[in-house]
Amino acid sequence: MSSGSYFPPPVRAVEIAKAHGAGTRILGVPTVADRVAQTVVAQALEAKVEPIFHPDSYGYRPRRSALDAVATCRRRCWQTNWVIDLDIARFFDSVPWERVVTAVEANTDLPWVVLYVNRWLHVPVQLADGSLRERDRGTPQGSAISPILANLFLHYAFDLWMTREFPGVRFERYVDDAVVHCVSEAQAQRVLAALVERMREVGLELHPDKTRIVYCKDGRRRGSYAHTAFTFLGYTFRPRGVRTKTGTMWTGFNPAISRDALTKIGAQLRSWGLHRRTDLSATDLARWVNPVVRGWMNYYGAFYRSALYPLLARINAYLMRWLRNKYKRLRGRKMAQRAWAEAVATRPRYFAQWAWVPTIPAVW
Repeated sequence: MSSGSYFPPPVRAVEIAKAHGAGTRILGVPTVADRVAQTVVAQALEAKVEPIFHPDSYGYRPRRSALDAVATCRRRCWQTNWVIDLDIARFFDSVPWERVVTAVEANTDLPWVVLYVNRWLHVPVQLADGSLRERDRGTPQGSAISPILANLFLHYAFDLWMTREFPGVRFERYVDDAVVHCVSEAQAQRVLAALVERMREVGLELHPDKTRIVYCKDGRRRGSYAHTAFTFLGYTFRPRGVRTKTGTMWTGFNPAISRDALTKIGAQLRSWGLHRRTDLSATDLARWVNPVVRGWMNYYGAFYRSALYPLLARINAYLMRWLRNKYKRLRGRKMAQRAWAEAVATRPRYFAQWAWVPTIPAVW
């Protein structure tokens, strides 16, 4: 690698669904050998830049996660009344190469690292029909080097700029997703106007429809505003009923799984066709669905997990249909319900969702 003799091949363009909601994005999938080479450079660069990154930058960093960002955002929404929900339009497709390379050069004394970053930025994308598309900006998502380059660029373009221009304003950033907390609407408007100009300076643009100022409305903050909800990392923050430690109900500003994330998961669940898989045993079904369902529960159930209960109950409904389809003697409703109750009582964690929702929807 250090000799400079490696030349990366084109990356393959693959369209995938977005991680936490509706829509799709284009990934640039490198070859196995190219991914190994990118990992070598990414590790060399990460060792240099990780110590300088801002503490409120969470994306693709060691010992930090999206849930850490959501938890910090929740706490700060309780402390300040206003939020700027930032959306950088097509960040990975529009980030300017010269600024990325300048940031890399400022943080490494290894010429071969800068050389390969330049080569990967300029590599063409191979489309589904086999044709090659040249690019003049952007870094394809899906590569091993893209996250560290994106974080490094935004460290200078956003993190340090915010710290310098608005030292009292706190934020959370997960790569190109960011939330900024303000103490007043006037401050939020000033910061947003400055951010629009700042993004223009560095060759980016805030999405005019998705970037907005949000009022953190709850039982204590009862003002009115056009926007009182925003979505961050698959969680929608909005006023929600919560029970206090004393047992009384109160309206808090809290995160829960977003509608887009629920829709995406529901479509995946429907595509499984669990009720038709009578060729599988209960053990086979559990081995198949449990790892996926646990992943949903661990991520989307970390905050306000009751919002996930209807989805988990829906899995149970599919399993009940599977039970009645597979076993003739259990096709009667009462017999099936009796067998279900016995299974839940004797093996309460056989299916992952039973730990939280062992029942079947009443409408089933």
